[in-house]
Amino acid sequence: MPRFKVTLEYVGTRYRGWQIQKNARTVAGELHRAVKTVAGREPGELYGSGRTDAGVHALHQVAHLDLETRMPPAQLLWRINEELPADINVLTLEPAAHRFHARHAAVARSYLYQIARRRTALGKPFVWWVKDALDPAAMAAAARGFEGLHDFQSFTDQDPEDGSTKVKVESLQVREEGALILIRILGSHFLWKMVRRMVGVLAEVGRGALGEADVARLLRGPSDEVAPLTAPPSGLFLERVLYEGDPRPGPVRAVLSLPA
Repeated sequence: MPRFKVTLEYVGTRYRGWQIQKNARTVAGELHRAVKTVAGREPGELYGSGRTDAGVHALHQVAHLDLETRMPPAQLLWRINEELPADINVLTLEPAAHRFHARHAAVARSYLYQIARRRTALGKPFVWWVKDALDPAAMAAAARGFEGLHDFQSFTDQDPEDGSTKVKVESLQVREEGALILIRILGSHFLWKMVRRMVGVLAEVGRGALGEADVARLLRGPSDEVAPLTAPPSGLFLERVLYEGDPRPGPVRAVLSLPA
């Protein structure tokens, strides 16, 4: 069965995440439905590069799709987009080798988180408004403590028996843009809730409630302290999925500008 590499963007607000679930509306579920409608048959394997949580957005999610069809890729892409809701959009659809696997072939992933430093009406679905004053310089200094290979057991609800909780974080950048504080995390892979809990800890550093030493302490062993600090999904975007030969992401940029 022919395999396609599908790249798509979506606003995750209305969905219970990427993965198909019974009795829940999901991004993969909507894509599966659209493909079935267009092709007139059940698609084969539909597998994403990773499972974004409920409410999380994507600028560049990648999936592989197995489908018997005589339609050329350009027509297939256009017709699938015609069937999808407006908050999901297929960017590219191209033939792929059958050995290509959206998840296993990925070498790195980057996530972008947007913290708003002021109240916003238009940007509300895409930011976390933190009312307290934040110190971006302190956050950037503490962010360096996450870089490298660490055990992120304290930063996930994943059962350690389901797989290793060790993750290599290649880089963690914090920068200001207008009324936003942007946090980009680039790593090999990410655990359930890991990115949002890292952001929550960095926000506490920005408030002055935690310091650089606390990041090292929380990485040393299991802690219940991190869970209440989980940042909301609204500000989180799967920014890029990287495969062999892909360039690393360029400068950190906001998804939606927010003047100070």
